[in-house]
Amino acid sequence: MCGIVGYVGNGSSVEVLLGGLKRLEYRGYDSAGIAVLDPRGELAVRKHAGKLGILVDELDAVPLSDGPTGIGHTRWATHGGPTDANAHPHLGDDGRLALIHNGIIENFAELREALLAEHPDTVFTSETDTEVAAHLVGNAYRASGDLTEALREVVQTLHGAFTLLVMHKDLPGVVVGARRNSPLVIGLGEGENFLGSDVAAFIEHTRNAMAIGQDQIVTITPDTVTVIDFDGNPVAPEAFTVEWDASAADKGGWSSFMAKEVTEGPDAIANTLLGRVVDGEVRVPELEVLDDELATIERIVLIGCGTAAYSGLLGKYAIERWARVPVEVELSHEFRYRDPVLNDRTLVVSISQSGETMDTLMAVKYATAEGARTVSICNTQGATIARESDAVVYTHAGPEIAVASTKAFHAQVTALYLLGLHLARVRGTLAADEAAELIAELSGLPEKLASVLEAHDSIRELAHWMTDARSVLFLGRHVGYPIALEGALKLKELAYIHAEGFAAGELKHGPIALIEPGQPVFVIVPSPRAEDSLHAKVVSNIQEIRARGARVLAIAEQGDAAVLPYADVVIPIPLATTMFEPLLAITPLHLFAMELASAKGLDVDQPRNLAKSVTVE
Repeated sequence: MCGIVGYVGNGSSVEVLLGGLKRLEYRGYDSAGIAVLDPRGELAVRKHAGKLGILVDELDAVPLSDGPTGIGHTRWATHGGPTDANAHPHLGDDGRLALIHNGIIENFAELREALLAEHPDTVFTSETDTEVAAHLVGNAYRASGDLTEALREVVQTLHGAFTLLVMHKDLPGVVVGARRNSPLVIGLGEGENFLGSDVAAFIEHTRNAMAIGQDQIVTITPDTVTVIDFDGNPVAPEAFTVEWDASAADKGGWSSFMAKEVTEGPDAIANTLLGRVVDGEVRVPELEVLDDELATIERIVLIGCGTAAYSGLLGKYAIERWARVPVEVELSHEFRYRDPVLNDRTLVVSISQSGETMDTLMAVKYATAEGARTVSICNTQGATIARESDAVVYTHAGPEIAVASTKAFHAQVTALYLLGLHLARVRGTLAADEAAELIAELSGLPEKLASVLEAHDSIRELAHWMTDARSVLFLGRHVGYPIALEGALKLKELAYIHAEGFAAGELKHGPIALIEPGQPVFVIVPSPRAEDSLHAKVVSNIQEIRARGARVLAIAEQGDAAVLPYADVVIPIPLATTMFEPLLAITPLHLFAMELASAKGLDVDQPRNLAKSVTVE
């Protein structure tokens, strides 16, 4: 949530800031603003509620005098509504200092009260917690004359999660940032340096980056980067190279980022496998440092939120079947509040596309404190959750810009399957020939998924027929159940209609009461070829709802003739064994949600009320 950009150099601050904020729009926001030091050393601020385009149009009509130093922000309203006054940046030190903020300062009310008691002439122009921080840093700077020290002094008093960026008109070419439980990364240029919520903020200018750790402060100038911790001790930040470039974050001719990203599902699987299947064996180098512990763990807990949690449900089926170790799946925001039983024989695996999901981050910290080993599955280099974990398996899906996650789901499931196969090898629970067959099928999934995408036009046509649907239900059994949940989630996120996913076996235990004539129901039909197939039971479920007037939309294996008499629409997917069917079955549901939302004239990349990365609890 929220986008932050900072820049010092010899280029156009306005251009860098607006370009960075544009690439950060996917994070979700309701207002935008920038602050720039112009060539005369004057601090100029422009900010507006609404989309970034409103701010851009105003700057085109009435340009700012550009300069070498600036900060920019897209805000997601927490304290105070989405108004011009509440938009960032906020000012301190009588308008000489500008500050932007991502996160929530939980004790802002007490700080505001103390500030007014000491400085009763302080004027507040907004309802935000951020403006309190701006005044506090401004007062501290007046006392010390050192902006880094002033920010360090103030952050010691703040409770909650925050990233702060600050600049002062007395200090052209200097931006100072601080972070606690909220993302911030450094971009390294030549004669210029950058700060951002993530690397997308500066990827157009550099792929060289550094990660800022928890409770650290960074000061950038055009030629230097200095990092200290909140106690003032020097820190050597970890450097890394971003593996994708600016073109990967562009639509590339697609109608939306989501449309582009759905089609990148095969690449997401292939790239996640790359270098991890060697001579027909799964080898995950990042996990090998934990092999001794992995051989003796007694329990695994997979944690995530939303789509990540549903990928975890699929991971549970695979890991238990292949590695023969008990697996639980927990929602990150529930996990640490129920006092879970953890020890050094517990492996906690966190799943987060951004690696910054606050609920998941706090759950990982809790698990570490309780003595569990931790592994993260993450798509973003330098992310906080990855750095807080004992090991990280990066998914290499490339940037995912659309708020509704699609290719990241494929990559996360693939990474979990790799974890399951790695565990099976370490623990000796799979015969070599069975493991080889599984690995071969996993490696062939990108090609099969590409063939599923060829049905896009027919799914678009189906979605256009259903623009008046008020409710859609989804049914699945075994590995089809997480797909039903994910399909329903996408429809809720994008089309803003009621959608519900059910385990098909639960149908007679209540949900069948929802079936009435014309009710659309997607059914994920398992393969009839598997020895333990639930195919006949799911076909019986279809007959039950069809008899009560449901309109059945079946996702079934090619050639499954048993479904044809009972389904109104059949969407075929290639033949696959049980564990791999879900990675093929989910894509038609992603496409359907996207096309239904598009047919209704909705923004599929930025659905209302949602943000890509939820960085507050």
